[in-house]
Amino acid sequence: MGLKGKLISQTEIKGCKDLFHEMFRHKPHQLPNVVPQTIQAVDLHEGDWGTVGSVVNWNYTLEGKEKVVKVVIEDIDEEKRLVTFQAFEGNLIEEYKTFKATVHIESEGENSLVIWTIEYEKQNEDDPEPFCYLQLAVNLTKDVDAHHIKQ
Repeated sequence: MGLKGKLISQTEIKGCKDLFHEMFRHKPHQLPNVVPQTIQAVDLHEGDWGTVGSVVNWNYTLEGKEKVVKVVIEDIDEEKRLVTFQAFEGNLIEEYKTFKATVHIESEGENSLVIWTIEYEKQNEDDPEPFCYLQLAVNLTKDVDAHHIKQ
């Protein structure tokens, strides 16, 4: 196994793709109200919500452990409903030299697919592949979608 890798997931959502995109671009600070079991806090440190270059701190729970990550919003594409987060501080950086998560939404007819792409470079060859983070993204997608359907 190499040190660099890419993981991709696709999850169909039933709710509004624009609301889903808005949650991750403009309103991630509302995620603790939607999925408190997974996301405990999302705080803006620099910039403005929903803008490239903004720095955001996330407090989350992964496999029963509380973790923290600070990310910079690296890319936003409204047409693709895409947001890319680049981690640069926190628990992730202990295991991964680089860790980038991109969420975007594709339409296939009447269906919408949320696609998460995780690109990473491990600190050491023995470090685990970040499958748990991909599962976290899938679970987050399902929970946010379920919240939007109820609304």
